[in-house]
Parts: sequence; C-alpha cells; structure tokens
Amino acid sequence: MHLDVLDLRNFYYRTQLGRVAQRAIRDQVVSLWPPAPGQTVAGFGFAVPLLRPYLADARRVIGLMPGPQGVMPWPAGMNNVSVLCEETLWPLPTGHVDRLVIMHGLETSDNPTAVLEEAHRVLGPGGRALFVVPNRAGLWARRDGTPFGFGRPYSGGQLEAQLKAYGFTPERSMTSLFAPPSESRFWLGTSNFWEGFGRRLPWLAGGVLMVEASKQVYAPTRGGLAVKVRKPLRVLEGVGAAVPTPRTGKPV
Repeated sequence: MHLDVLDLRNFYYRTQLGRVAQRAIRDQVVSLWPPAPGQTVAGFGFAVPLLRPYLADARRVIGLMPGPQGVMPWPAGMNNVSVLCEETLWPLPTGHVDRLVIMHGLETSDNPTAVLEEAHRVLGPGGRALFVVPNRAGLWARRDGTPFGFGRPYSGGQLEAQLKAYGFTPERSMTSLFAPPSESRFWLGTSNFWEGFGRRLPWLAGGVLMVEASKQVYAPTRGGLAVKVRKPLRVLEGVGAAVPTPRTGKPV
C-alpha cells in the first residue's frame, strides 16, 4: 500500500529527520551518478527529493508518482516535471531513460511485478536503475514514524534475486542512513559523522538498501541454421545412378 503524497512531502521537506534522510540518500546517489549533460533522468514512487541535482544539466527530468500515492507539483518555483501515472503504464517511450531511481515505489506497491516490468521497458541500452528500499537488517524499517517503516523491507539477496527475475543485472549494492531514526538533537546533529563512519564499515547495516542494476539486452535471433554447413552430408547422392555388381563390375 502506497503512502500518501502529503505525508511523504511533510516528512522530507518539513521535518529535520526527513531532511537528514534526504541529504544522506541524495549524496549517495550523486556519488554513484554524477550529473551529466544530455541524459534523461526519471524517478518513480517518491524519488523527487533525489533528482534535484540533475535539473541543471539533464536533457529531461521526470518525476513519476503512482495513482494510489497521489502527485504534487515539483520542483517548487520551477516548471513542473512531476506526473501522475499508473503502475502498469508509465507515460514514457520504450528505451527512453538513461537513469532511473525508484524510491517508495517498489516496497509499497501492490503490483511490484508491473513496476519492474515498466522499469525494464523504459530503460534504454546502457541505462542504469537504482532501487532504494528499506533494509530489513536496519533500524529505519522498524519504526513507523518514517516512510521506510512501511511496506516490505528487503535483504540484499532478496532484492537482487527479484531484479534478476525481471531482466536486470545487479551491478553494485550499498546501504545508507546509518544514524538512528531519532528526532534527538544529538543524533540529528551528528548524522554526517555517522554516514561517513558507516560507509567505511561494510558490515554495518544502514537503514536503506540501494542496488544499482543494468538492463539485460539479448542479441536478436533469426530463424534457420545459425551456422552454415560447409560440407553437408549428401544422403541421397547417387540414388538412381548405375551401381556396379561385385562379380562383373558391369552396371546393372
């Protein structure tokens, strides 16, 4: 079940904890994908807090928001790039997207199959998708006061297996949000320290799991034999020709 867009907006833009989460995840995304000119960048679910760094250089930025969640205009003070859509039909051409971010769109969906199929369809050759989901081993998935406390939390193995089943190749994975999901002034004030500390310790479980994946593209097939037979067996060669007899050697 999707969260309401107003609840998501209020968390990320009107609470200090939400701004901490937004900054931590967005910094990780930018470190993976530095903004590059000419790219089409899209986000599904409520991924718009992560897309702002791409507005200046990208050819196009699109925020896809599912119908059960609702939509809000974004970005503030600029031309709107967000659109309401169905999970099973995104208003994008096939193979059009270079970079795709899905956050609060997979774990809360009633039809994750459709989300993955559409993600695979819109991604172009050489494109990459980044799936941001609650980490089953982290603290954020255990607290209902944040958006990561809703839906199905994932382990790394579960998410990668699901992506492979729908035509994606996982390339790398990481976690983020190492500070506890607390409104305490101490934890909020030291959040940058905990993010840097957590990234240096791969065994430390962050609250959010992030898996980058590429789209599997198969070589086209054609009918008939794949390899031309240079010396085919001539099974019927000689049928109807004269055959010598063993005794006389003369044709029959």
